[in-house]
Amino acid sequence: MIDINLIREDPERVRENIRKKFQHHKLPLVDEALELDARRRALQQEGDARRADRNRLAKEIGSLMKAGKREEAEEAKVRSKENNDRIAEIERESGEAEARLKTVMASIPNIIADDVPIGKDDSQNVQGEVFLEAAKKPFEVPYHLDILESLGGIDLDSARRTSGNGFYYLTGDIARLHSAVLTYARDFMIDKGFTYCIPPFMIRSDVVSGVMSFEEMEGMMYKIEGEDLYLIGTSEHSMIGRFMGQTLREGELPLTLTSYSPCFRKEKGSHGLEERGIYRIHQFEKQEMIVICKPEESDYWYEKMWRYTVELFVSMEIPVRQLICCSGDLADLKYKSCDVEAWSPRQQKYFEVGSCSNLTDAQARRLGIRYKNEKTGKNEFAHTLNNTVVAPPRMLIAFLENHLREDGSVYIPPVLRKYMGGKEKIEPKK
Repeated sequence: MIDINLIREDPERVRENIRKKFQHHKLPLVDEALELDARRRALQQEGDARRADRNRLAKEIGSLMKAGKREEAEEAKVRSKENNDRIAEIERESGEAEARLKTVMASIPNIIADDVPIGKDDSQNVQGEVFLEAAKKPFEVPYHLDILESLGGIDLDSARRTSGNGFYYLTGDIARLHSAVLTYARDFMIDKGFTYCIPPFMIRSDVVSGVMSFEEMEGMMYKIEGEDLYLIGTSEHSMIGRFMGQTLREGELPLTLTSYSPCFRKEKGSHGLEERGIYRIHQFEKQEMIVICKPEESDYWYEKMWRYTVELFVSMEIPVRQLICCSGDLADLKYKSCDVEAWSPRQQKYFEVGSCSNLTDAQARRLGIRYKNEKTGKNEFAHTLNNTVVAPPRMLIAFLENHLREDGSVYIPPVLRKYMGGKEKIEPKK
């Protein structure tokens, strides 16, 4: 959610930002926001004036009654009742205007960074830096599910019977590898100075509406029937929600946190759930990083965060690149965003394994996350950022394809061996 003052002072900048995101259907929202804001302020002024008049009349009525001027006192009572009736109407109208303004403001996208490439959709995202050489293997790399099955590491048929499409059982050394990567990622981030957290895996609707747009919620979140609770799609949701309505001390910032959680997603409208494999699924686990900081620090942390993910993958000897998201591929709350993509030797192309986003104060405004500026003494909105450290289902695909050997075994890089009981490779099942 952007600042209403920006719409008041520079509505054309807000409109141009909407055009850059190719959301022309939202242009009328700017004028509606201005009208609602003006209406709300006019009602506030009228309400304040009528309350002041009501208070004046209350004193006047008392004086008139003491002076025995009953007729004049009755006339003042009539005027006072008119004020009361109109104040009740004003409160109702103000509530309606405030609720509609909140809805409109939540639909207007955050101002994007000046260096965000302008493009209509993800086909116009721009490649950034590339890390490690993406080499072609001297043998044909099988589909990742075939590799998993050859290693005795997955059971999709049983998962379909128990849960349906989009679920899986991981077994044996593959299950151990899955946990090893998460544990390594946890320790990696702790070594970077981040505080490790395990958050709630369910959140209330007011947190959901604070961390994402309605469209995102409908496409992602599972609701618990009969309760005001949703399963999280990523630990960012409950981690940011932890600070809802809080005013932090400036000295506490930046808050640098890394969190583990399972993640649950409808993947509504997505393709691939019927396919064999684990690229797009309803349930997975993830290590996340969250930063809450002062506005002047968020660009610095954005750059630092996505590079941490790159460093993690490079340490596991997996080639990756940065992909800079264009304007049309940014969710409404995002100021800028980039993906970290891993190399697929089988497909000879990169695919997404993580995403880093700077939301400036858009998320903090929706959730009421502030900090007290020690110089000015004022409470200001913090900036929030999030980034995937690692999400094992997609990471497993990149890991298996890049570390598969011609004999069917899978190489374990040195950084993971202590989490794998010293194993240097995973052997195929005979």
